[in-house]
Amino acid sequence: MADLQPEHIVRSYAQELAALRDRMTQMGGLVEAQVAAAAAAVVQQDSDAATRAVEQDPAVDALEREVEGQVIRMLALRQPMAQDLRQIVASLKITAGLERIGDYAANVAKRSIVLAQFSLPFSLSGIAHMLRLVQENLKLVVDAIGENDVEKATQVWRSDQAVDDIYNAIFRELVTYMMEDPRNITPCTHLLFIAKNLERIGDHATNIAETVYYAVTGDSLPEARPKGDSSAYAVVRARG
Repeated sequence: MADLQPEHIVRSYAQELAALRDRMTQMGGLVEAQVAAAAAAVVQQDSDAATRAVEQDPAVDALEREVEGQVIRMLALRQPMAQDLRQIVASLKITAGLERIGDYAANVAKRSIVLAQFSLPFSLSGIAHMLRLVQENLKLVVDAIGENDVEKATQVWRSDQAVDDIYNAIFRELVTYMMEDPRNITPCTHLLFIAKNLERIGDHATNIAETVYYAVTGDSLPEARPKGDSSAYAVVRARG
């Protein structure tokens, strides 16, 4: 009987680790739904989708608190080491990043409600493209969390430059519209905030990818993350 207790403890510990990972992927799924609703709110001017994106925020926050409590218990009772320790501690950073993504999605949804009051004289194709890329990266990173998949995490990390490049292009385009017609200033300002929130979602997805990579491998991705060639604010200085 003495040999059964260690086996039972190991099995129970493995179940706790799996439950922690499941909780994170559940949170990731909620955040994916938030971002999808925010996308529909902007591109399709869907006010119901905007409401859903905002109303899902408390559920995301509650899951983050659950993970935090579970991590504290595991650290206190299990005294994990090596990869287990990395993964347990990393879960705090991962869920914090997911929670921030949810906040940004809610912010996008709120802006979309105001934006819907304006008749836009230009296309939202750039924003739609950025939304698609951000959603793809978010799905990849949530899959990476659930599967401990370093290849998917690395793919998200490498996609950061593409998100930044789209943001820079949108910034320049919107500034041009504002300069051409002062009536465009208000709706373009809301779009600028939306684009910036999407860029931040992309950054947090990349941060999560870096954390997953470290938790699994024990190594860090290069500090020099792929980035866009220049800041969007350069256009303001150039036109000033």
